[in-house]
Amino acid sequence: MSARAEYHHGNLRRALLDAALALFVERQRFDFTMRELARAAQVTHNAPYRHFADRWALLDALAAEGFALLREEQLAAAKDHVRDPRTRIAKLGEGYVRFAEAHPHHFRLMFLRPLRGASAELARAARTTFMPLEEAIADAEARGLLRPGLKKRDLAVAAWSLVHGLASLVVGGQLPLTRRGLRGRIDALTTVFTEGAFVGGRKRGG
Repeated sequence: MSARAEYHHGNLRRALLDAALALFVERQRFDFTMRELARAAQVTHNAPYRHFADRWALLDALAAEGFALLREEQLAAAKDHVRDPRTRIAKLGEGYVRFAEAHPHHFRLMFLRPLRGASAELARAARTTFMPLEEAIADAEARGLLRPGLKKRDLAVAAWSLVHGLASLVVGGQLPLTRRGLRGRIDALTTVFTEGAFVGGRKRGG
C-alpha cells in the first residue's frame, strides 16, 4: 500500500507510532532517523512528515500517549476508593507500577527528557496524569488528615518519587514482581508515606 493510501485510510500516524516502539524494542534506544522509521513502517521517506515535524515530535506524541494510558490505569485502580484518601493514594501507586510493568517501552520514553522544551501535548498529558494524586492529597487535607505544615505539592512529589522508584526497578528488571508481591511493596510504600504525611500515620486495618 502506498503512503498516500495509508494516509487517507487513517492508519499512517498509528503505523508510525507502532514502528517507533518496535524500533526501540529492537535497539533499546530511540536514535533512529525519520528515514529509518519510514522504512520500518513501510511508507515513503517523506510520509512521516505528514504527522510529525521531526523525530522528537514523534517521540513526544508517543510519550503523551503513555501518560494518557497511565492516567487510565491509575483511575481504574482507584475508582472504588474515592472516599478514603489513604487507600486511594495506595491504589494510584499500584496502578502506576502496573502500567510500568505492562508498558515498559512507553514508560522509559515518558521520562526520556525534561518536559521543559517538550511539546504542549506532552506537557499537558503529563500534568493531567499527575492530577489524580494531587486531588487525593488535597482531599486528605480537606478531611484534616495531613500533618500541619506540610505542603500538598511537596507531598505529591514525595509520593510520586516513592512509586516511580519502585516502577523503575520493576521496568529495569532489578525487582521482578508477582501480583502478590506488588501489593506488598505498594503497602510498604504507603506505610512509609502515610506515617510521615498523615496525622496518626497509617490507618490501622484500612
